Amino acid sequence: MKNTKSIPFLVLVVLLSGTCLFSSAQKNDSNPGAQSEWVYKGTDGKLKYKTTHTGDRVMDFSHAGYMGGGVALPVVEVKKSVKPSGGADDTELIQSAVNEVAALPLKNGFRGAVLLEPGVFTCSGAISISADGVVLRGSRINKTTLKITGDRHTAIVIGKRRNAQTATEVRNDFKAAETYLSDKYVPSGAVSFRIADTKGLAVGDLIEIRKPVTKAWVHYMEMDNLVRDGKPQTWIREGSTINTRRTIAKIEGNKITLEVPVSDSFDSEYAEPTGTVVAKIQPNNLVSQCGVENLHIQAPPMQTSHEQALYSALRISGQDCWAKNLLIEETMNSVGTSGSRITLEEVAITRTVPNVGASKPAEFAPNAGQILMNRCSSKGDNIWHVGTGAGIAGPIVMLNCTFVGNGHIEGHQRWTTGILADNCVIPDGGIDFKNRGSMGSGHGWGSAWSVAWNCTAKSYVIQQPPGTTNWRIGCIGTNLPTARPFDKSPTLPLGITDSPDAKVKPASLYLTQLEERLGKQALKNIGY
Repeated sequence: MKNTKSIPFLVLVVLLSGTCLFSSAQKNDSNPGAQSEWVYKGTDGKLKYKTTHTGDRVMDFSHAGYMGGGVALPVVEVKKSVKPSGGADDTELIQSAVNEVAALPLKNGFRGAVLLEPGVFTCSGAISISADGVVLRGSRINKTTLKITGDRHTAIVIGKRRNAQTATEVRNDFKAAETYLSDKYVPSGAVSFRIADTKGLAVGDLIEIRKPVTKAWVHYMEMDNLVRDGKPQTWIREGSTINTRRTIAKIEGNKITLEVPVSDSFDSEYAEPTGTVVAKIQPNNLVSQCGVENLHIQAPPMQTSHEQALYSALRISGQDCWAKNLLIEETMNSVGTSGSRITLEEVAITRTVPNVGASKPAEFAPNAGQILMNRCSSKGDNIWHVGTGAGIAGPIVMLNCTFVGNGHIEGHQRWTTGILADNCVIPDGGIDFKNRGSMGSGHGWGSAWSVAWNCTAKSYVIQQPPGTTNWRIGCIGTNLPTARPFDKSPTLPLGITDSPDAKVKPASLYLTQLEERLGKQALKNIGY
């Protein structure tokens, strides 16, 4: 490795530990060792999955990431280079270059990259990327710095401008179709199920599976008795839906097969009177093929609460987008995503000044489906290293990530499903898939059908929501029995622990699933 003295220490730790965690564990695959009873290789070399009595299983997480996983991040040709002005504000200088490249025609899905040459760029406003196929690239993280100043803002925003943003892309030829699940129960991890009617549906259609939030289900989840400061709290509003978006891969009679498995389960017993609707929807109106690379983003240290903090680093609202090789310093709620099929690779966030107050920032907020955090890190105290929002349908994967400080990673609120923490290290913090009760504004059950695989942490709170579970497999550290926050009892049921304090084969669940689905080249494409 060249020029290592000029690369920040934390980034070096992430780069080295991420690679070594997998390569060293990979060697153990040929030696005797612990084996998970929930996912393991059979005598034919293929992965085998144990199921619950209702057929639920650890899902195939390998669809997480750019282009659905296993695809190398593109190297986009530079179309415009920018030097720092040396003045008080370079915002317009950079934005003008981005706009110039955004006006170029698309070629194979890309317009081009804007290269920020070595030096310090001072920016008092957000840099916006709102056209497909545009990349903002620094010369290297130890050569190009984006220094944030001015009023409260996010340094870089990838996504449609507000006056152009709609939930879906308007198509004149679109014909709606709506039906409902006819299977009494669809297990988590399933890739196919039966519906009442396939009329109007075709292979390639985007569908939305709408799980109804009924009074019966909220009661079953024991979420209808949340109280804080004497006031009732609402977990998820009755009458709303929790939506999973998937693409149809095959139709056989009334059975449809999806490109990506479902991360949640769907039980008809708690879906009445509406049932679980399956609706054809129009494609997301999101930017695609955009990225941010090789950049140091720096804010001034601030001793404040995250609700008053001035600066965040990056927001991505897109599909098939990425961020790689970023060093981010002193921001709060630093990186947030929405959309689908996003990769964050070697993104390192560090804070030297603790967040003030009980409420904590989520330094990574992966609120998107099919998101991969590969060899990312954060360093700081009194934070959520990773925290998800409400109703996110995975897969959401943290692979070979390192988190330093007393923070935690967790499904933060209101039913995110399908999280995988794979070979993550949190020596002074924890991994939590739990019931947050009346914390926040009634966050309740934060996540289900989620897995911690071969992780090392100081603590875990891996609990079992009614009718579902979470898994802790091959993990080192203690799973803590707790009651619901603000309650003294009862202690909530723990999720499934498999091979405690003894790491299992295969070394990485995500990488093994990816190799089985797409072959060894897919691993090479993402750096393994």
